[in-house]
Amino acid sequence: MKEKIVLIGGGGHCHSVIDVIELTNKYEIIGIVDTKENIGKKVLGYEIIGCDDDLETIFKTCKNALITIGQIKTSDLRIKLFHKLKDIGFNFPVIISPIAYVSKHSSISEGTVIMHHALVNANVKIGKNCIINSKALIEHDCTVGNNCHISTASVLNGGVIVKENSFFGSNATSKQSIEISGFIKAGSLAK
Repeated sequence: MKEKIVLIGGGGHCHSVIDVIELTNKYEIIGIVDTKENIGKKVLGYEIIGCDDDLETIFKTCKNALITIGQIKTSDLRIKLFHKLKDIGFNFPVIISPIAYVSKHSSISEGTVIMHHALVNANVKIGKNCIINSKALIEHDCTVGNNCHISTASVLNGGVIVKENSFFGSNATSKQSIEISGFIKAGSLAK
């Protein structure tokens, strides 16, 4: 039997996460929490069943949640929601696309989603509430802190440390064994 899960945020990132969750075939999406004015609308066939005010009621029937709001300019909203949901008691499963590769010698923390065709190599540590987006490559011995977004087709070379709350843009590439923090724009070379 599939476990129930509620998704928090109904925008573009939610569309991609729905696709990953459906492909895993492990969870039944019971609905989406979004803004009050969107209640009753549908996102890829899933109803927006409530807003933040309804989270405690939703928790009575569903114990799993995943934050499906994207992160570009700031991680503040994702962090706020993560703590709010934790205080209510929600569990945050790790969601990994079956067409991603995650080494058995890596560790992924709660609430993190690994999107299609991402590659997470050996001895990588990824924190809580992260987005490892489509085709991202995280090489051996990297550490990604909590609340980070490693964007599409980006490359973290071996031994890189990405500090908490950072954004690493699409198609950005890092030199090996460096520390990264803050906002790294798309197409950058971090050295």
